[in-house]
This record gives sequence, structure tokens and C-alpha cells, in this order.
Amino acid sequence: MGHALKILGRTSSINVRKVLWTCQELAIPYQREDWGIGFTPTQSPDFLALNPNAQVPVIVDDNGVLWESNTICRYLVGLHQRHDLLPAAPAPRARVEQWMDWQATELNPSWGYAFHALVRNNPDFQDPQRVAAGVRGWNDKMGLLEQQLIKTGAYVTGDNFTLADILIGLSVHRWRMTPMERPAYPAVNAYYALLSQRPGFQAFALDGHN
Repeated sequence: MGHALKILGRTSSINVRKVLWTCQELAIPYQREDWGIGFTPTQSPDFLALNPNAQVPVIVDDNGVLWESNTICRYLVGLHQRHDLLPAAPAPRARVEQWMDWQATELNPSWGYAFHALVRNNPDFQDPQRVAAGVRGWNDKMGLLEQQLIKTGAYVTGDNFTLADILIGLSVHRWRMTPMERPAYPAVNAYYALLSQRPGFQAFALDGHN
């Protein structure tokens, strides 16, 4: 594949790191530009022309412009025909995408208030009752992941590493790095140790990110 890939977004964004880890697994080169908090604002006309949602990441390659991190990851894996990461057959593909979508629609929203309060120290997120409720909700979602990992004994969908593990793995790291009370969840801990052997997880989770 000779596509020149440009990734727009700051590495402090977990959604940008999904894409970077995917690129690492695919062994594809890219250029990255910092956009967003602390860098060039995504509300600038140049960025809005690429993504009217003013969110990172955005990618640009020979096929055009794409936004939404999970869509970008699916696209890159499909472009490089890595069916080990995202199967071509409908049933196994759906099982991977089910957990990808769960990360986006269930797990990701659960950490919002608690993460902004406890990690970002945002003054608008300091209501103690809402923080406590946020922690409980986040831990509850992680409990669902614990039950799934007990069933598989390895990765999210089974014995093999897939695209779902990139998305969920980064989320597990964020949960573990947030200063709050957490249940033990031994299957999640074993999963974290398993992911820690992968260079992409080391680079885009363990190397000082949250």
C-alpha cells in the first residue's frame, strides 16, 4: 500500500492513540500533526473544513479525509486487509465490532465525570456526589469486561488479539491510572499484563499516558 497517511491530533487524546496503536500493529508509516488542547485549536477554519465536529483524530490519505476514531481504525485495518484484527466473515467480525462499539457507547461515557475530576482536575467537575457516582458507574462497566475476560481467558473476543483490544486496552489503562477506588478484577489485571507485552501498548499506554 503506497498511501501517504497524515494523522491530525495530540497524543494526549485516547482516541488519537487508538489510531496510532493501530498503525503500529499494521507497521504503516505516517506523519502526525498536533491539534487540539494545548496546540492549534480544532475550531480553526482549516480544521473545521476537515472535520466540522472539531474533534481529533482526523486522517488524510490518498482516499481523502476521515474522522471518528473507531471508523478510522476499521478503515486502516480493512485497507491493509488485516483480517486477523478485524475478520472478514460477518459473524466473527460482528463479535469484534460489538466490543468496539461497547467501548464507544458504554465504557467511554462512563468515565467522563470521574476522569475530568480526578485526572484533569477540571473545576467544573468537582461535585463529590457526582464523582462518587461516576466512579461507581465506571467500575460497573469494568465489571462487565471482567466477566467477559473470565469467559475468554485471554483477549476480549477470545484467544486472539483483535482491533477491539486496542480500543478496550487503552480504556483499561485509563481506568487503572485514575486515582480512585477500584475492585480487584483479576481477569482485567491478567488482560492488562497480557497487553503490556505488545509494543503498541507499551508506546501508547504505558509510556506516560492516561
